[in-house]
Amino acid sequence: MLNKYKAVVAWHARRIQDTSPPAKRRKVSAPTCDTCNATLSRPFVCLSCSFAGCWQSGHVTSHLHETGHSFCVDTRSGSVFCADCDDFICDGTIDAAHLSTVLLIEEQMTRFQVAKRPREPYQPWVPSESEAALLKESTVLPCQGRRGLLNLGQTCFLNVILQCFIHNPLLRNYFLGDRHNTRLCKHTDCTCCEMDSLFSEVYSSNQTPFGPTSFLATTWKVSAEMSGYSQQDAHEFFITALNQIHGTCRGSTNISCNCIIHQTFAGQLQSDVTCERCGNTTSTVDPMLDISLELRGKGGEVGGGENTLAGCLRRFTKPEKLGPKEYSCSKCTKAHEAVKRLSIRKLPPVLSFQFKRFEHKTTSKAVPQKIDTPVRFPATLNMAPYTTLAMNHAGKDGDVSTYPGPEGMYEYDLFAVINHEGQMDNGHYTNFARFRDEWYRFDDDRVTPSNLGACLNSNAYMCFYVKRHLDYKPYMKPTYRVTRDNDIVREMEQEKLKEMARQKEVDDALMATIAGD
Repeated sequence: MLNKYKAVVAWHARRIQDTSPPAKRRKVSAPTCDTCNATLSRPFVCLSCSFAGCWQSGHVTSHLHETGHSFCVDTRSGSVFCADCDDFICDGTIDAAHLSTVLLIEEQMTRFQVAKRPREPYQPWVPSESEAALLKESTVLPCQGRRGLLNLGQTCFLNVILQCFIHNPLLRNYFLGDRHNTRLCKHTDCTCCEMDSLFSEVYSSNQTPFGPTSFLATTWKVSAEMSGYSQQDAHEFFITALNQIHGTCRGSTNISCNCIIHQTFAGQLQSDVTCERCGNTTSTVDPMLDISLELRGKGGEVGGGENTLAGCLRRFTKPEKLGPKEYSCSKCTKAHEAVKRLSIRKLPPVLSFQFKRFEHKTTSKAVPQKIDTPVRFPATLNMAPYTTLAMNHAGKDGDVSTYPGPEGMYEYDLFAVINHEGQMDNGHYTNFARFRDEWYRFDDDRVTPSNLGACLNSNAYMCFYVKRHLDYKPYMKPTYRVTRDNDIVREMEQEKLKEMARQKEVDDALMATIAGD
């Protein structure tokens, strides 16, 4: 029965992994219900025979009761339904079989665009004899990962960003994996060291609120605009913290950087400007670490009828008319009207969105104000319609409902939300964050259990999404390992030079003694 389960899961995994163009795909009829012949978008398959039926009409459960068969499986989620207990089964063996089968199909069907080689097979970590001996001698400490942060004087802006860093799975794995060791770091005022210490404190057995005094002091030293006890903007501190971590991370560079910040947040925006006279298109690619979204439309109205994250993204990627004074075509060599459109060329593993709620004082606005309009945002987000790849494959009508590649390339899950309460000059920041499958609300030192519904109903200022399926480069050493190996070789060479210098001093002293005699 387990083999039948794996075969059903593999069938569905192959369907969603098919990345060939529609014209080249082999035409396969959609599965239908064996009772009512209705087309099944989510087929349930009996694990004792070849019956496939629909769930909503109850045909698959009727088949189980009539034939005496016990189990059926949802091909999409891999969930197994038991007819005897009239409920779905929660079992670790089934979950492990589903995960291993889907992973195997993804490895078989994924090809890297550059190397043209199959995906590198997943290998679970198996401790060696020495590692197993160390694990036996170690003491297991409970790590909660849910620890409040003390407000050190209008530092709620810092606390919410640190909580989002703490619950970011990529940053968590990096710093808890000892990729940056405070004892071995040679930097002064190192923000990476502060992050390492922060994760050590949060993922410890101590559950009392922690005061990030050292993190705050380091921020003041390296960033003058963030120093002082006045209230700061959480998004500004977010960008400042990313730059500080990048600057003190091992192996960081100014071009094509592969530090943990760029591995986590870095994406690419593409700007296409098309001349309306000759049709010439000029494309420019710029790096991005987050996306700031306008809440006001062209007419100045808030939302424009779409107070949703998807609506803001549609406005962000909507074609914009440029006047003759704003654009000069390189092909026509004359100024003409043009159309400019933004799209996301490269999706980062973690997407950070900021809603522009704060409008500062300008020549057109006499006083600064805050936009309190609620913006709806989803728990799962498909970014395909806003990518350059999908827009290039769209038809003449601009329909991006179909796009190349599996859905896993574009799907993101919400893991943290930052909220701002009050006005610009006297507001307060709080945040929601997901720990495993549970949601919590963080208000400085107060941590309270919450739920996804409360998070989605909150008035968001920033949202953080993590990619459901992460991409990686084939058959390559991670940059932190390359940097570590280079440091070891460099230190060995320095020790060798020092030993040669000491030996030369001894030889010179000996020769001087002989010459004196």
